[in-house]
Amino acid sequence: MGLRRRLADLWQPWQSGHALVVIPLALIVAITVVDVLAPRHIHLGPLLVVAPAITPSFAGPRLTALIGALAVIAQTVISVLRGGFTANHQVQIAALAVISLLLVYFCRTRERRVQELDRVRSVSEATQRVVLRPLPHRMGPLRIASLYLAADDEAQIGGDLYAATRTANGARLIIGDVRGKGLTSISDASVLMGAFREAAHRCATLLELAGTLENSICRHLAEHVEHTHHSEAHEEVHEHFVTTLILDIPDEDTWAQMVNCGHPPPLLLRKDRVTTLHARHPDPPLGMCDLPRTDFTLDAFTFEDDDTLLLYTDGVIEARSPDRSFYPLAERVARWTGSGPEALLHHIRDDLIAHVGGRLGDDAAMVVIQRLPKLKPGHQLRKIIHMNGFPHDAHGAPGAGATPQPAPGQE
Repeated sequence: MGLRRRLADLWQPWQSGHALVVIPLALIVAITVVDVLAPRHIHLGPLLVVAPAITPSFAGPRLTALIGALAVIAQTVISVLRGGFTANHQVQIAALAVISLLLVYFCRTRERRVQELDRVRSVSEATQRVVLRPLPHRMGPLRIASLYLAADDEAQIGGDLYAATRTANGARLIIGDVRGKGLTSISDASVLMGAFREAAHRCATLLELAGTLENSICRHLAEHVEHTHHSEAHEEVHEHFVTTLILDIPDEDTWAQMVNCGHPPPLLLRKDRVTTLHARHPDPPLGMCDLPRTDFTLDAFTFEDDDTLLLYTDGVIEARSPDRSFYPLAERVARWTGSGPEALLHHIRDDLIAHVGGRLGDDAAMVVIQRLPKLKPGHQLRKIIHMNGFPHDAHGAPGAGATPQPAPGQE
């Protein structure tokens, strides 16, 4: 069983590099044949080092060790056929063996680093699923789509955040951007989203919810400052804050409410028009704990059937092209006002990546919310007929003399 497992482990890297392994094998054969047939004053044996040297570019340590061993054997064969083991041949064989061992060690170290990177990526993905949970595609009369674009190729999450929760009368959503990057920003984002998910159900008004989130993030920052030196505490308070936009969208009422704490204003897509929903008096970001704050400002706007709302972080509008121009989000979104949430995000993502030339300079997050129209009575009747299996005519009405069919599970 142990031998079979070793052969299986050896076969796996062979499968991945079996096509390119022909190159070092051909080099070993060619150099050996030419060296044996060449005049005695020409020595090509040292060139055998090329075979194990190029193998790590497409193979792992086992295959590299195999090619190195074959190169050493070939050098030995050359020594025997060219007049025996002279001191020069012995040095060449020893040098080739040492170089092959170093290459195998390099491959092993690289393979271990790749495995560590894979583990880090898996932890990052798990952290993203816990901290930045995927938004539901449906929430009452709302269709929702979200997108997170990380500036770092290896990152899955950063300081941008969004969350949504269902309340008794509708839906509440939050989108925000933590100042800074790294683990500290992820910690701040997780605290804010955890506080939002807990308080969104308990707070009766959006103003009360905003105050609760402010208290939570200030407590978190105060605890963080306690672990720093006193000379750094005042600076830490100023450096940590979160721009936040909080929304309350009722199911029945077309009037939605928002509290904007220093965040980019959302875009409202209605038919062919794009409107920027500026706050009357934008509040400072959450976490500015040493600034006096009397109260938050509540803004209201109409969110009707078939309207679409686009929420985003500053990583979108501050994305620069190679000529240093900012991404014109409102102008570009006007091209796709008839698209659904997923299609709209797809268009923006492709256009944004093309605008910056393939790489973002900052994390970017977007959430699209669309209010679905209410079904009219005739549509509701046809939906009930379809769900219960009644035959219908070309106009969608039940056919004459039709016999109702029992619904599944009601036979």
